[in-house]
Amino acid sequence: MRGLVVVLLGVLLGSCSTPPTVLEQILRLGELRVVTTNSPATFYYGSEEARGIEYELALGFAEKLGVDLEIVTENGLGDLLPSVASHDAHIAAAAVMVTDERERLVSFGPPYHRAAQLVIYRRGAHRPQTIADLVGGRIEVLAGSVHAAMLEAARAEHPKLLWREDPRASIEDLIRRVHEGVIDYTIVPSNAYGLLRHSYPEARAAFRVGGTYDIAWALPKGADRLREQIAAYFAEIEATGELDRILDRYYFASRGFDYVGSRAFLRHMEQRLPKYRQYFEEAERATGIDWRVLAAIGYQESHWNPQAVSPTGVRGIMMLTEQTAAMVGVDDRSDPRESILGGARYFKRVLAKIPERIPEPDRTWLAMAAYNIGFGHLEDARILTEMQGGDPDRWDHVRERLPLLTRKEWYSRVKRGYARGNVPVVYVDNIRRYHEMLMWLADRQMVSEYREPAARSSGTG
Repeated sequence: MRGLVVVLLGVLLGSCSTPPTVLEQILRLGELRVVTTNSPATFYYGSEEARGIEYELALGFAEKLGVDLEIVTENGLGDLLPSVASHDAHIAAAAVMVTDERERLVSFGPPYHRAAQLVIYRRGAHRPQTIADLVGGRIEVLAGSVHAAMLEAARAEHPKLLWREDPRASIEDLIRRVHEGVIDYTIVPSNAYGLLRHSYPEARAAFRVGGTYDIAWALPKGADRLREQIAAYFAEIEATGELDRILDRYYFASRGFDYVGSRAFLRHMEQRLPKYRQYFEEAERATGIDWRVLAAIGYQESHWNPQAVSPTGVRGIMMLTEQTAAMVGVDDRSDPRESILGGARYFKRVLAKIPERIPEPDRTWLAMAAYNIGFGHLEDARILTEMQGGDPDRWDHVRERLPLLTRKEWYSRVKRGYARGNVPVVYVDNIRRYHEMLMWLADRQMVSEYREPAARSSGTG
């Protein structure tokens, strides 16, 4: 990390004019150095790709500037802002909450999200209602967090309130400890809890404490031109809807929490998925479709049960009909390998019907709906979407109109008529949740540094 400082000093000393601004340093170096943490809300590296809200946002900004993106992770929040304040990093992008105390150390870009603070307890234990109910419990929070400051302020009224600040823990670590009963309580941001509660269903939200906070990127004091570019970037992606799409891609899985369903999914991930993962991965090699997408479809279809049979006669892990099985060369639908490879081949056929101009992940979600309801009915829903002024290439727009296929005043206006349009909505929603959990839990890797080359543009002077 100190190497960057040396490079910057060389730039400064080699210039006879006014020292370059932080933005000019980034452009001259050809690199945007971002410090963050490992989490689904920020950055992590899966088996083949980097993911995370902050990663996607930072990559988009680096591409706008025409520079490479370098990600550096820190263990906790306490190291993030000092890295920016000392110019070891250009930006801290880690779902950082804006507070008066932090604004004395760094500057912030425009807020792009908000979060409340939640007290987390273990399901089945006594649910606390106020801070007073936490007295005597085992409490852990992140060191240097706003939660620690909240507890410190509360101790004036509750002198026996005690807690531990962990300088190396992540938010996920704390939620996991509550889930496992290692500690009684923690306090975490609502956005992070939403992303993780399916993975740790025993950890429940008890009550909100304090107000809500803006979330924004932190940057060095005096980096006004950099802040202007960040503000322009966020204004652009907000206007185009890209910001909402990125947030929805991750936060969608947090909606509609189902305790029983989440527990079952985690149990089946541990007990069933290992038996069939090799076949999903083989199917990915054969078709080019991410094995986690195929596994999420398989879970929605059968809960990874090769002996599953529906009342209509579809069967196997991918729940193929006799006709579909014959089409894709499956002789034994109850054979897990045949079913998975056959289902992957069929999904690839459906995906090929979706126009290639449609960007991911919308193209995949539309294909999933067609896999469930049939391509013709999906096309009817896309026509209705266009009739109503929506974008037929966006899944969220088509998702809103699929239920219209149950209403005569609408299905009578399209070619294929009535369809149970609510079914594919639930179908795709569930698969998206399973897919997101697989992306985070199946083979995440925590890396300390990651470099992503960005396509060069003209940049900004």
